[in-house]
Amino acid sequence: MSQAFELNVPTDGKSVEIHRRGGGLLLRYVVVPETPPTEAPRPYAHPVRTLRGECLTLFRPNDHPWHHALSFTLTSVSGHNFWGGPSYRKEDGYVHRGDQGNQLHEAWIERSPGRIAHTLVWRAGHQGEILLREERSLGFRLESENAWSLRWQSSLKNVSGRLLVLGHYRAPEGLVGSHYSGLQFRGARDLLDDHGDATIGIFAEGDRQGEAAIHGVPLTWMEWHGQRDETLRRVSIRFENGNGPLHLFVRRNYPLAAFPPNFDEVLMLPADGNLSMDHTLTFSDL
Repeated sequence: MSQAFELNVPTDGKSVEIHRRGGGLLLRYVVVPETPPTEAPRPYAHPVRTLRGECLTLFRPNDHPWHHALSFTLTSVSGHNFWGGPSYRKEDGYVHRGDQGNQLHEAWIERSPGRIAHTLVWRAGHQGEILLREERSLGFRLESENAWSLRWQSSLKNVSGRLLVLGHYRAPEGLVGSHYSGLQFRGARDLLDDHGDATIGIFAEGDRQGEAAIHGVPLTWMEWHGQRDETLRRVSIRFENGNGPLHLFVRRNYPLAAFPPNFDEVLMLPADGNLSMDHTLTFSDL
């Protein structure tokens, strides 16, 4: 249903925009970020909006400026921080170590109203060594008059010529509850503010409800039901894992969802090995 969308490419070439045909901006995907090196620069999508124009994402929040709205990253690749911010080590905690990497847009594969796709390289910080090459695709679908979906697919290949160790602050550093990694969605601050309303919150398969019941649990899908300030409109976001259950990382007080490809163990990616992720996010006006 690509005819439901329109593609706009700004003249500076740094981003791509998806609009509803005859309507407003739904998503801006920035491929040449201007974020500081300490935030592990990477392409990101912001804003992401519902069909009625409600903004769902938050970019560079003051509590964690390296949370770049909707982006795909890995916390640690053989000691290089691609998540951004300080790196955690169990011996001395969170410290800025100058170990951040970055993702660099390489070439476009497709730019159409229904799909944008490109290749990227993941580079180690100061050395600039290329560790991973990624092919990334964002596909768009109109689900109904009230909802549209984004399918984010990433396929990474280890091009370093050696084994790469993919980890986060739980594995191998042992920090409880800190499985930061994978596709990351930082939501608008008001999304999950329930103000005593039980219909607002985080819900998942198996009748699970709330952060404590969902965080760290292997699940195929979860939903956020929220309400925006000012307009008072109700919205929902459905997160689905196309490759089967993943242990979800979720925070409510600063709305965050992340989908780590590994849980309590590091993931070993051999030379020339591949890692694929497949997620669908559906944005609805309720």
